[in-house]
Parts: sequence; C-alpha cells; structure tokens
Amino acid sequence: MSDAFPGWDGTIAGARVLQEELAQRVLLRDGYTKPLRTIAGFDVGFEDEGKTTRAAAVLLDATTLQLLSAQFVRVATSMPYVPGLLSFRELPALLRALELLPQEPDLVFVDGHGIAHPRRLGIAAHFGVATGLPSIGVAKKVLIGESAALHQIRGAYTPLRDGREQIGWMLRSKPNCLPLVVSPGHRVAMASAADLVMRFVTTYRLPEPTRLADRLASHRDEAH
Repeated sequence: MSDAFPGWDGTIAGARVLQEELAQRVLLRDGYTKPLRTIAGFDVGFEDEGKTTRAAAVLLDATTLQLLSAQFVRVATSMPYVPGLLSFRELPALLRALELLPQEPDLVFVDGHGIAHPRRLGIAAHFGVATGLPSIGVAKKVLIGESAALHQIRGAYTPLRDGREQIGWMLRSKPNCLPLVVSPGHRVAMASAADLVMRFVTTYRLPEPTRLADRLASHRDEAH
C-alpha cells in the first residue's frame, strides 16, 4: 500500500501531514471518460468489534445501471478510528476490493467525503489520488462546513462552504429525506459533482453505486 500512504511513518501526526501533501495532488477538473461506460461504488463496514474491515465494490453499466460485478473482501483492520483519518483505516480494504473488479471503472463513487474534509482529503479524494481514478464522495453527514437551507424538491442542491471556500454540495436526492453531502474526490469538477450523483439516483436516497455497495458492506437485503 506504499502508493496510498507514501512516506507515512505510521503516526497520527504523520498521517495529517501526508493528507495535506496528498491534497495538493487532487485535480478538481473533469477527467473522466465521456460518455461514461462503467461506474463503481465503494463502501466499508466493520465486524468483530472493529477488528475486521469489510469492503464492498460494485461495478455498474453507466447507461442501464445493470450490475456487472460485486466484490467483497475482509481484511484485518490496520488502525483504530481517528476522526478525520478515516481513509487510513479503510483505504487498504477498498484497494483490495478494487483489484477484484474485472475492469477499471470510468468513475467511482465512494461512501464518504471527497474534499469536504478539514484537510481536503476525505476518503474519496485519497482513493482518487491513490488510484488515479475519477472519484466523488457521497456522505450522509457533514464533517465540516455550512450551507443555506435546502429546498425539498428532488435534485435541489446548494453549496457547502468552509468559510468562503466551497468544498461540496448539499444535495436533496429524495424529498423528505436528509440531504447527501457530495464533494469531488479527484478528476471531477465541483460544478459536475452533484449532477453526476443525481444521474444515478433512482427511487432511493443514495445513488445506485453507493447504495448497492452499502448493502453489500452492511450485509443488508435492503438499503435506504
């Protein structure tokens, strides 16, 4: 995993320094294949009181949303939960799951944050930089930032800002449900991120890639 954590000394302080360094590599412009052919979703769960990390990866046809591949791995959890350092805990398992997919996706959706993170390197951004794949973070809760009130209309979105800097979008993917926190991870422009997520939302709150990955990672038959 040296490509994912280059030069990391294994400490919490060192992880935060590395985040700031890797954040400089994030590209906030569209670099994904057009038209999209395949998309992927990634999510992580835990078992054995956190000792085992479960990672799920799904590959979908970008046009039909047909499930092309679903992969699932279990690995020993490499570090405890530390706020703001989620990628150091989850990324090794996600990269293992990615390796099992039959082909590289054109665009990746990760359950978690992209640049909507204190050091602008949430797990979707770290995943994108480590793999080179275009990525978007789709999170269920705000980690940092503030936004204006959001309309209840499906597909409505408003900027999420940290001070004057826009770091993502609050997106109403389903009426009468809490909004999603959408932020670019890598090789996706801020202006594109919310629309890309909505393109793959059906009748559920989550877009299909992360909904299916969430269901697989959580061992649930239904996801909301």
